[in-house]
Amino acid sequence: MSTSLSAAAVPPATAAAEPASHELDASLDQVRALHVQTPASLAGNLIGLTLIAAMFFKLAPAATVAWCLMLLAVWAVRWVHYRRYPAEGDLQALLRWRGQWNVLTLASGVCWGTAVWLFYGRGATFHTIGLILIVYSYCLGSVQLLARQWRIYLTFISLGLVPTIARIATDTDQPYHWQLAFILTLLFLVTAIMGRTYRQAFERTIELKQRTEQLLAQLRVEKAAAEAARRDAEVANRAKTQFFAAASHDLRQPLHALGLFAEALRSRNQDEQVTHLVNSINSSVDALEGLFSELLDITKIDTGGVEPVPQHFALADVFRKLKLHFEPTAFEKGLDLRFRGAAHHAFADPVLVERVLRNLVSNAIRYTNDGSVLVSARQRGDTLLLQVWDTGVGIREREQERIFEEFYQVPDQAVALDPHQRKGLGLGLAIVKRLAALMQAPLRLRSRPGHGTVFSMEVPIGRAQPTAETSIKGKPALGLTLDHRLIVIVEDDAAVRSGLEVLLKGWGASVLSFESVAACVAWGQIADPANPAPDLIIADYRLESGHTGVEAITMLRQRFGEGLPAIVVTGSLMTGHEREAQNHNFHLLVKPVVPNKLRAMIAFKLGVR
Repeated sequence: MSTSLSAAAVPPATAAAEPASHELDASLDQVRALHVQTPASLAGNLIGLTLIAAMFFKLAPAATVAWCLMLLAVWAVRWVHYRRYPAEGDLQALLRWRGQWNVLTLASGVCWGTAVWLFYGRGATFHTIGLILIVYSYCLGSVQLLARQWRIYLTFISLGLVPTIARIATDTDQPYHWQLAFILTLLFLVTAIMGRTYRQAFERTIELKQRTEQLLAQLRVEKAAAEAARRDAEVANRAKTQFFAAASHDLRQPLHALGLFAEALRSRNQDEQVTHLVNSINSSVDALEGLFSELLDITKIDTGGVEPVPQHFALADVFRKLKLHFEPTAFEKGLDLRFRGAAHHAFADPVLVERVLRNLVSNAIRYTNDGSVLVSARQRGDTLLLQVWDTGVGIREREQERIFEEFYQVPDQAVALDPHQRKGLGLGLAIVKRLAALMQAPLRLRSRPGHGTVFSMEVPIGRAQPTAETSIKGKPALGLTLDHRLIVIVEDDAAVRSGLEVLLKGWGASVLSFESVAACVAWGQIADPANPAPDLIIADYRLESGHTGVEAITMLRQRFGEGLPAIVVTGSLMTGHEREAQNHNFHLLVKPVVPNKLRAMIAFKLGVR
């Protein structure tokens, strides 16, 4: 019978009068233990009866028969009582059964105490010692069975040992009867103390069990609360991630179009004031693009969306991309952007290494007004030391730990900063630290205010991988126009598509634009073989009805050749486009794209074709 079933059987009206729930549990456990141990107790009584009968039947036949009949009668009633255990009964029935069991057990104690009065002094010393040992063994054996009920236990051993002590003390015919009675009295006290100690230890065990159950129940409640909180946090994280992804894409679209229209305006109007306004617009668009990228990067890292995939790669590829991206900015500020150690190979995630170096170089250029920025790679044993040096404003020692915190920007620089240097959310170095931790790449910083800063990161040394022969000798000069170049645009946003058309035509290119993959596919299927093939594809990633620009690129390459260069423009960094770009051989630009970056990327793609 389970504890919960028994507790449920208590009527609500009487629940207040019952003991505490843990006391009920202890009582029920005790009743079940008595029932389980009864067969062993009955078997022991039969063994004792057999021994007494064997020792004293010849010495006192009548007394032996009478005593055996008395014990057998009690034994039989106990057996019937055992068989009537209310296994499916309620709490009251179980407690009544325990009360009856106690009465019958005490009756057995009376039988053993009576045996001493009937048989002590009969026969030889062997018979006397055997009788005392049998009676005392039953008293001692009752410790485990009865000690939990202290009064019943004390009564039982008193019924067995007190008559024995009294009988021995009053038997003046036996030598040393007082000494033997004294010894048995000490044994009685010792047995009582043993029972008391057992009861206290058992109660302590029950208390510990109850405390453990309470702690487990509390732990289950707290675990459930923690699990609910974790689920809520995951939901909130997913919602935050989805919000940033959706908001980023939707907000980048008009910013992207704004930059394209502004650049188109510059090409059509040479007025100095208009040029200044266009530069300001492009600067603001570039700043917003940086803010979006930082927010998306930190969100993606925090939600576990970034998982390093180490591989062997050449640093030359990473350095080439960094140079392409930052060389115009460095030139505009009059800085010398240099790269050293491009011949080395690393074993790490190339996308994450590039992202770390990209943030560090961007930071270095932003805070350097004069001098140079150096990106270097040097072998140190089994590791490759990547460093970004600058001759900028430097970082004071007390600020060097905090600059890796989110949204922290160094206040009150010793060297005044230009307005463009103060833009940003303070997430660039936080992203660097987290990405370095993901790659398990130690990151260090040394800086002197007014002299410059160097960031260092260690990654495992790599080895060159066999690749197909390619010839990339750098981009040729593009000139001022894109004359005789046919560029295909696949963009579903009308404003962005129009802005790209105006901008590219202003640079001299011929443009074919489509608003969907289906329209692009239809043109590719009916294109006149005599007409020139496209020189470049510029496609938005996310298009109509779940289609992507990658589908348009794949179709056009099947039609015009696998070597057709492609640029994919996306408004989201949350879906791992970098891997897809490597697999499908295209380059990514993240909206909003400042026109000079688009121009540089077009020059790069047409130059390596």
